[in-house]
Amino acid sequence: MSDQSLWYLENIDVTGIFCPKKVGRGDMDQHVHKNFKKGEYIYLPDEHADKIYFLTEGRVKIGTYGESGKEITKAILSAGEVFGELSLIGEDKRRDFAYAMEKTVACVMSIPDMKSMMRDHNGLSLFLMKIMGSRMLEMEQRLESLVFKDSRTRIIEFLHELGEKKGQRVGYEMLVRKFMTHQEIANLTATSRQTVTTVLNELRNRNLLTFNRKRLLIRDMDKLGKAARE
Repeated sequence: MSDQSLWYLENIDVTGIFCPKKVGRGDMDQHVHKNFKKGEYIYLPDEHADKIYFLTEGRVKIGTYGESGKEITKAILSAGEVFGELSLIGEDKRRDFAYAMEKTVACVMSIPDMKSMMRDHNGLSLFLMKIMGSRMLEMEQRLESLVFKDSRTRIIEFLHELGEKKGQRVGYEMLVRKFMTHQEIANLTATSRQTVTTVLNELRNRNLLTFNRKRLLIRDMDKLGKAARE
């Protein structure tokens, strides 16, 4: 699934619903565009959960803290994605934190306003159900991967999944803009930064991909998928 598919899921212009741009619309008061600086926490664990966010610009890290205080990264979101959605199903306090990884803009809505919009737009409920279902499936897959797969396999499968979800096809290749740091990949795959660096260099030496701080270019998705099974 690409970013674009989130913006226009089920033939609904989700962006137009969350963040209407037409001045003078009666429901504009429901939608607040908020800016967050790089390094700013949007919310923290145990804070009151009364809002839902639609990300229009930037990147947001969703995570939590273990008993030892170690940070656990659950997801890194980009434009077109929703977060804070568990407040819609009765979560009173946040379990996770949301952190702006760069300058970020989000459309913020209260839960009553969000529920009102869901009544007005039939497809919006389906959109949010798919978001939540997709995230639950991702967490199950990550847990299964942690139990049954080694570090190298987890990293390669993560890169392949990143290409499928965030990539833009360029000829036979797949381009992922705003590539993550090695430490961010390590956090998401429960590996070490050194292991991520080793695997990336191996894949680059095999001409399966190239990368820098700004982008990842996967030269052959099929071959990358097969590399995970070696």
